[in-house]
Amino acid sequence: MKGRHFLACTLGLSLAKAVQAGGVNRVPRILLRSSWQCVNIGDIAHTPGVLALIEQHIPGCEVVLWASSNLTAEVADMEHKRFPNLKIVKGSIRDDGSTSSPELASAIAESDFLLHGSGPSLVAAKDVAAYVKHTGKPFGVYGITYASEQWNDLLSRAEFVFFRDTVSLQYAIDHGVHAPIMEFGPDGAFACDLRNNEKAIQFLDHNDLVDGEFLCCLSRLRHTPYWTIPGRNNRVRPEFEVRNNRMKEHDHVAIRETIVRVVRETDLKVLLCPEDMTQMSVGKEMLYDQLPDDVKSRVVWRKDFWLTDEALSVYVRSAGLFGSEMHSPIMAIGNGIPAVVCRFKEQTSKGFMWNDIGLGEWLFDLDEDNDIQERLPATVLAIAKNPESAKAKTLDALTRVKQFQKETMGVVREHITKSVN
Repeated sequence: MKGRHFLACTLGLSLAKAVQAGGVNRVPRILLRSSWQCVNIGDIAHTPGVLALIEQHIPGCEVVLWASSNLTAEVADMEHKRFPNLKIVKGSIRDDGSTSSPELASAIAESDFLLHGSGPSLVAAKDVAAYVKHTGKPFGVYGITYASEQWNDLLSRAEFVFFRDTVSLQYAIDHGVHAPIMEFGPDGAFACDLRNNEKAIQFLDHNDLVDGEFLCCLSRLRHTPYWTIPGRNNRVRPEFEVRNNRMKEHDHVAIRETIVRVVRETDLKVLLCPEDMTQMSVGKEMLYDQLPDDVKSRVVWRKDFWLTDEALSVYVRSAGLFGSEMHSPIMAIGNGIPAVVCRFKEQTSKGFMWNDIGLGEWLFDLDEDNDIQERLPATVLAIAKNPESAKAKTLDALTRVKQFQKETMGVVREHITKSVN
């Protein structure tokens, strides 16, 4: 990628100079299709992460966020605090090319390039397909997991597709996706830098949690029970409930043992916290309520959901994270905080990105690792007892992530430059 990276940097510098000198009529305009749902702080983090990368690596361009209809005012306000000039549009393109809102129509007409942001798949495939069909303008995909063959033809028409784990990349190649550029590219959430220090400090103070003297722990069920979230109107999935009930003890034994050993063998406390709106009850039932009394006294269970800015402001004050979630660890590593991931097959291949960034020793497979009840506690204890070593390992991984970000955003910049000139 080095030759293309050099070219992208050169084009980026030339573009910046041209804009300043009036060498082009206007700044480049990116339409970012992102913002999938607001019940999960990780799904929220994709968008500000990619926006931060564009801000850093493609300065001078204009970005409009094409958000999903369920973007809440609370989340939009949070994003505007970090990106005060961000314009947000919602809506869809109809079969005849018309749009459901005049704001979206203007954003599409004025855009030079459509960038599909990070996510579990080509989430907005129908919107991307309609955009390409009715405008003929170029598009690219940044940091997704390959999910199915349904959109192979569309992916192959992209200027570039960056997959957030190399397992996805290989799957896509094996299944016939053939975009001109297909490579590993970190999940956009690594770059999320939202903050709400006031709320975080208030929460920590209220729960007697001291900076650097606690670990965060997150857990989940095999299938997120969205039907339990008020207002979602999701139908109950009996087969998911059966699978969740069958596996929940299996998936929490090692995590509980880790909490017990951290509390008994170190001076650290443990904070049980959620990544989505269903996980507060999971943490209480499967972790907190089953802990011995001497351990429970130094474990804090967060009973309320929080947004990404407050959560990340707590994570950066912790000694590290562990558990069976993905995007809180991603945000932690992206901000220099150690994080251990437990994965299972229902989470797709995204967890394998830990191998891609040099953190394979901090990745555990609940479906494969028979000795996880011994190795997971030992790994987390090593982080707790040797914070300098853990920090160094984290920063090595972050250095790799930043290099990938620099190279992949160089490609994005190169293609946006082409779309303007």
